[in-house]
Amino acid sequence: MARNIQLNSSDWCDIVFTGKNKTYGAYALRQSSSKRHLLAFFIVVIFVGIVAGLPSLLNAVNPPKVVDAGLVGPYIIGEYEDTEEQEQPIVEPSTTPPPPPIIDSQRFTPPAITADDMVDESRELLSQQELNESSSLITTVTVETGNSVGIDPGELQREQRLITNQPPQEPNQIHDIVEVMPQFPGGMSELMRYLGANIKYPTIAAENDIEGRVVLKFVVGKDGTISNIQVIRPLDPSCDKEAVRVVKMMSKWIPGMQNGHPVAVYFTLPVLFKLQR
Repeated sequence: MARNIQLNSSDWCDIVFTGKNKTYGAYALRQSSSKRHLLAFFIVVIFVGIVAGLPSLLNAVNPPKVVDAGLVGPYIIGEYEDTEEQEQPIVEPSTTPPPPPIIDSQRFTPPAITADDMVDESRELLSQQELNESSSLITTVTVETGNSVGIDPGELQREQRLITNQPPQEPNQIHDIVEVMPQFPGGMSELMRYLGANIKYPTIAAENDIEGRVVLKFVVGKDGTISNIQVIRPLDPSCDKEAVRVVKMMSKWIPGMQNGHPVAVYFTLPVLFKLQR
């Protein structure tokens, strides 16, 4: 027997099947086994190549979106719900109504005993005949208008004195809603950018898979400073503490306005902590 016969050659197959029935199916399968093995090997290589190159093909067809690295973090900050949103009140333009017509009137002078040289003729008590002939209203002030219908000028002066003598608004009053609400310099977008750049997700909250919303309430003073920070809806002590810390670091806000003057206003700020999956 020759020693250089290859095991995958047809000569080796003939030696194996010498004296046997070659019409049986095993002889035909053994003759074509080498071709089948090579074909299977090439198919596997082609399949592995397609699988390895599939990600590159998908990236070429659909390039990934570019994300701003400055806003990427393990959390999402400052999403607002309709229930927490600061509503801006609708302020109707103030229109000053026209003053009411003033009726023709004569001053009522109470009788008093006075020396003749001290009598003011303009304040002398009218006689009964003069009162009967006059159609003017007897009041505390004399006004000549020629009107028979209108408001008593004495009553009008009294109301003006009451309005003038009203106590001024409390200087330390803190409002809930004002005509112009306070805002962070640059608006809400700048506020969200500030929170995203400064808040650090607490490690203990991330390890315990804690997510949710912390709602803070604080006072924006007349000069825009932040004070009286309160946690009105806590989430986790570490998240609450981090939210308060970042709010304390804020620069001055644009203060709220009421009647054209800056006033202190309560402001509610929800901060959302959410891990990136």
